[in-house]
Amino acid sequence: MQILVQKFGGTSVQTAENRTHVIQHIKNALMNNYKIAVVVSALGRKPAPYATDSLLDLVQFPKNYNSDRELDILMSCGETIASVVLSNELQKNHISATALTGAQAGFITNDDFNQAKIKEVKPDRVLEEFKEHDVVVVAGFQGQTSTGEITTIGRGGSDTTAAAIGAALNAERIEIFTDVNGIMTADPNMVSSARPLDIVTYTEICNLAYQGAKVIHPRAVEIAMQAEIPMRVRSTYVEDEGTLITASRIQEMGTDIPDRLITGIAHMSSITQISVQTKDETHRIQSDVFKAMAEAGISVDFINISPTGVIYTVPDTHTKKAVHILKTLGFYPEITENCAKVSAVGAGMTGVPGVASKIVQSLTNAGVQILQSADSHTTIWVLIHDKDLKPAVNALHDVFALSVNDKDLV
Repeated sequence: MQILVQKFGGTSVQTAENRTHVIQHIKNALMNNYKIAVVVSALGRKPAPYATDSLLDLVQFPKNYNSDRELDILMSCGETIASVVLSNELQKNHISATALTGAQAGFITNDDFNQAKIKEVKPDRVLEEFKEHDVVVVAGFQGQTSTGEITTIGRGGSDTTAAAIGAALNAERIEIFTDVNGIMTADPNMVSSARPLDIVTYTEICNLAYQGAKVIHPRAVEIAMQAEIPMRVRSTYVEDEGTLITASRIQEMGTDIPDRLITGIAHMSSITQISVQTKDETHRIQSDVFKAMAEAGISVDFINISPTGVIYTVPDTHTKKAVHILKTLGFYPEITENCAKVSAVGAGMTGVPGVASKIVQSLTNAGVQILQSADSHTTIWVLIHDKDLKPAVNALHDVFALSVNDKDLV
């Protein structure tokens, strides 16, 4: 039995008109003799009545009196509704289909309500339904604990559901359908010349996603990578195959691409830089500062450490809390608010000299001040002022010729 997993986001299933495109993609796959596990998000975004945020408004979240356990019961309703609606329309179109909740589809999670982790997927029920039906529509974003409590698995959870069910079913491929035609070289709202990528590696797209690209959740990619199942990110509204995510660009395309140093540019805004300096060289400042941040639940990033100080970043929403904690420890932090992080990601930069120099020169020419920088084998990050974000992203996109199609580089 050939199995395909297709995941459709909230806007894709929001209206009857949009769902006609969804049904056509499902029909196309059925013509190729697949059994299909379709994973759906809740119907649309707020103010759509069954969107997750709209459901939370019913209890005046976040000023509600419900426990996190009760909120999961509420939040799981959106995807459950979407699964039944789509199953109904598939049957109306003479497609044999049935709907399952995440729990019925075999998703077992821990009891960390609102952000549960998938412990196991038991695909027996889905496989049994495939004996009678061609399509099983699974409610994304949800599961249950071993004791039967309903859980949700956090933002981006439907992507993760699709990857996990794909791995459990040993699917041939996982297709993520979105509003855009694949993974873009940069945010098209920021860079007018951004274009879809034909193919990226698992590592590249994980890095792009973690650094701000919002097309797919990085946890979903990690699950697919571990299971060695290729993914495609496609548009719901066109027939183009979008972007293939796989282990190796070279293997899939049958050619080396030595000139593609950088695959894409990602960005994150609303960041604060914090600098803590001391004349005491006892080396306790590092442990004291980061222990205090961890105990307060504050995520830190962009860490630079010296014998007499540390520099790091936090989300703007945590700035006041972080500064207060540091002052209670006797430190006098310097803060730079309204910063942004820009990341150049590409497997092709590994071991290639001059990439960082090219980034620095292009930003300097664009009049962009670099506040901090860091790098790994496949990513170079720079921290800049938020006001410089658009020129910085465009400068990097231009200097690495990302508007040029891969095939034109060979």
